[in-house]
Amino acid sequence: MEQLAKAGRIFFGIGLIGIAIQHFMYSEFRPVILPPWPEGWQSSAPAAWVFGVIFGLCGLLLVLGKNTKNVSLILGGIFLFLSIAFQLVFTLFTSPNSPKHFGVWTDPLKEFAMAGQAFIISMYPWEKNKTTSSPLLKFLENIAPFGKYFFATMLIIFGIDHFVYTDFVATLVPDWLPGHVFWTYLGAIALIGAGLAIFLNFQMVRVNILLGLMLFIWFLILHIPRGIADPNGAKGNEITSVFEALAFSGAAFVLAATYKRKLSAQLAKA
Repeated sequence: MEQLAKAGRIFFGIGLIGIAIQHFMYSEFRPVILPPWPEGWQSSAPAAWVFGVIFGLCGLLLVLGKNTKNVSLILGGIFLFLSIAFQLVFTLFTSPNSPKHFGVWTDPLKEFAMAGQAFIISMYPWEKNKTTSSPLLKFLENIAPFGKYFFATMLIIFGIDHFVYTDFVATLVPDWLPGHVFWTYLGAIALIGAGLAIFLNFQMVRVNILLGLMLFIWFLILHIPRGIADPNGAKGNEITSVFEALAFSGAAFVLAATYKRKLSAQLAKA
């Protein structure tokens, strides 16, 4: 399981590096990081470059396994702040689209989940006896156990999206795979089921290994081909989805490994 956790950490780090590079390629924030509010902020090249550097360095440190706990806590804090202070406010009060529509919550939920995923990674015992002295890091450390619920919330709502927007989601299924609507519904059930299992702490090892595998398969057969077919559309939106899928898969693997260690420790004490 340690190797699975390491692979998951690396996947998340690579995903973060990819999104960071896009901040330099387009000289503006990715919508999953910052919405088009306040006006002009998303298109601020200097600010996008600064965050690109931050995300890139953090991603590199995660890939290398350097100071993983503190780096993950900081990332979790950044994503959580941005998702609440900007994404949530924009979606509820500023967006031209009604917040009643599930579709407008895509980016806010993704960033909220990324906060949770970073916190999930911080919970794995990468550095034994690692303690934090900073008050901010201690505060974030107290939030970290809730990270899995942030992730699960996105899974459940995205699963519901598959039922609400079946016609659209079915178009994302690869052409060579028959039964697009069937796979759409199956994906919906899997996402909702995984999210509920995380909330209920049910079969956390098996569920998250399967979730990680499912997301990784989607990364391979869905997101990579779409990214290759349309690398520049909507300023690289499909490429962003490639890196998101890899990061989400990695977080699921780390969560599975974390609970496997907990189970092993409990059995050792019994």
